[in-house]
Amino acid sequence: MEYLGLLFEIIFLVIGIYLYLFVRGFVTQKDPEKQLKMDEFRKENGWWLRLAAIALIAVMTLNIALHIQQLLT
Repeated sequence: MEYLGLLFEIIFLVIGIYLYLFVRGFVTQKDPEKQLKMDEFRKENGWWLRLAAIALIAVMTLNIALHIQQLLT
């Protein structure tokens, strides 16, 4: 059961990293129409999405570190 919790923490960390990369513009689309919509969405919501992504990454990194420490002791 402990490993299942660690797996979910890693999944949420990956989601946070993807969200941060999306906000920074590293995630692109081949379809120009979809890319335009993504750019517009980032322009409107980029500030708070970046803060949310950084907070999620920070919290999940701390949780994973504590979880691994707990598993090793």
